[in-house]
Amino acid sequence: MPFHILIIGAGAIGLTSAYALAQAGHRVSLIDQGPAGGESTWAGAGILSPLLPWDYGRAVNDLSRRGAQLWPDWAARLKQASGIDPEYLTSGLLALDLPQPAAARQWCAQHDYPSSTPTGSLAALASRPDQALWLPGVAQLRNPRLAQALVQSLKALGVTIHEHRPGLELLSAGDRIAGVRTAGELLQADVYVLAAGAWSQALLGERAAGLKITPVRGQILLFKAEPGQLACIVYRNGHYLVPRADGHILAGSTLEHAGFDKHTTPAARAELLAFARELLPTLDASRIVRQWAGLRPGSPDNVPTIGRHPELTNLYVNTGHFRYGVTMAPASAELLTSLIGGHPPPFEAAPYAWRGNAPKR
Repeated sequence: MPFHILIIGAGAIGLTSAYALAQAGHRVSLIDQGPAGGESTWAGAGILSPLLPWDYGRAVNDLSRRGAQLWPDWAARLKQASGIDPEYLTSGLLALDLPQPAAARQWCAQHDYPSSTPTGSLAALASRPDQALWLPGVAQLRNPRLAQALVQSLKALGVTIHEHRPGLELLSAGDRIAGVRTAGELLQADVYVLAAGAWSQALLGERAAGLKITPVRGQILLFKAEPGQLACIVYRNGHYLVPRADGHILAGSTLEHAGFDKHTTPAARAELLAFARELLPTLDASRIVRQWAGLRPGSPDNVPTIGRHPELTNLYVNTGHFRYGVTMAPASAELLTSLIGGHPPPFEAAPYAWRGNAPKR
């Protein structure tokens, strides 16, 4: 049975959830305190892989890998529907200075994850090729273009997007959500989906029922360079360079527990510039186009929660994806759609079920 579904949060998770639910025949609306795709979605680098996969548990890797497998088709459909190219590109990832390269190679072999020791021009980027690993299958998307493609595709499907609605408040009556109130407006639906990223726990307030979402600030520098100057994504000791098709290069990212503060800092600028220049000396300060910060939705063990609220029967959540919201987005939307529709999930749903405890009455 089709529902009227209101999604709170119009980032990558909310937008892809809306796309999958609308494709399944539901009537869908979204609401966001700012512009659609304007928070961590816009700020992210768009690397479609965990950094690094062997550092994470099965739940993170399974959802990430499923999402990465779905993205080629999703990107093609979004481009066709919107006329906006999200710039899906299989650029590969070169991981440098691995502390345990043998263990990483073993993990890749055990999990059928393509990898090899870098050679040729790739090896030239590594001070120790024997401590590096080439992951040729890693792809990327250009986040701002992805958000634009999603928004236009949703509008073509008849999805309503309410942007710039500050002061969102969830209203409940008994065991159900009764509506979402913002200044001078009350929106109501049959089913509600909370996909508000770093703000999810705060919006639930006393109804968080053990859900733990912590904002984690990440800062990035954008450099202007010539196309082809960097052939692939390069990762080393928590930082990365991501080349775009037009020559821009992203240098990221910091991990900072600064609450909801999105200010950039001179310290992060110096840290990222030093990293970028060490790998590519031509990336000096004169080439910096912009510095920005975004707030990721941190969660225990980096595992998102995708499922129904333990007490509020018409509220679902799709949140807590930490650094990998874009990577996991199509798979998360796929799972959410099956749960709301009452269909068998496409993969094991239990790892993403609500892990908190409902408050005692």
